[in-house]
Amino acid sequence: MKHVFGVMSAAAEKIPTSFPLEKKWFYTIAVGGLALLTAAGAKVAVPLPGTPVPATLQTLPVLLAGLLLGSRIGALSQVVYLTLGLAGLPVFALPGAGPAYLLGPTGGYLLGFVAAAWITGALAPPSPGRGLLRRFAAVIVGIAAIHAAGVLWLALLFAPDTFDAFRVGSLPFIAFDLAKGILACAAAAGATFARSALWTSRSTD
Repeated sequence: MKHVFGVMSAAAEKIPTSFPLEKKWFYTIAVGGLALLTAAGAKVAVPLPGTPVPATLQTLPVLLAGLLLGSRIGALSQVVYLTLGLAGLPVFALPGAGPAYLLGPTGGYLLGFVAAAWITGALAPPSPGRGLLRRFAAVIVGIAAIHAAGVLWLALLFAPDTFDAFRVGSLPFIAFDLAKGILACAAAAGATFARSALWTSRSTD
C-alpha cells in the first residue's frame, strides 16, 4: 500500500506543474483565434444608408474576448487584430489597411475594441460562477465604450457636431449590438463552464 500511495502522491505533485503550460497554450490559441474571429466579423459588413460606418459582426468576438479571456488577455487579442491590420493585412471592414486606415471613419471603433475587451473582462472575469446578469451588464458597458470611441472619432474628423456623429455612428447599431451582446453572454457562459469542467476532470484523472 505504501508503494501505491507513493505513486499517487507523485502523480498528484505533477498535475499542478502541467496546468500552467496547458493554460498558456490555451490562451495563446485563444488570443489568435479571437483576433481572427474579429477579422472574419469585419468581412460580414453591411452598408447602411446615411452612415459611412458598415454594420459588422465584430462586436461579438470583441465582447467574447473579454468574457472568455479576462481584461488583459482579452484586450491583447484585439491588439493582435489591430496589429495585423496596421501591418497591411486586409482584416478591416472597409477597403484598405496600414496606419492610415485609422484616419478613416471606423478608426475610433477599432481603438474602442481594445478598450471594450478590457472593460468587459474587468467587469465580468471568466468564471463559472459569474451570473448572466453580470455578464450582460459588462457587455453593455463594453458596447458603450465601442460606441463612445467611434462617435468621438467621427465628431473629431467627419461629423459637424457630436449629435450628428451619434446619429450616424451609434444610433443605427444599438439594437444590433445588443443582440450580439446577448449572444456573447450565452456563448461565454457555455464555453466557461465547459472549460472549467474539462480542467477539473483532467485534474482528478
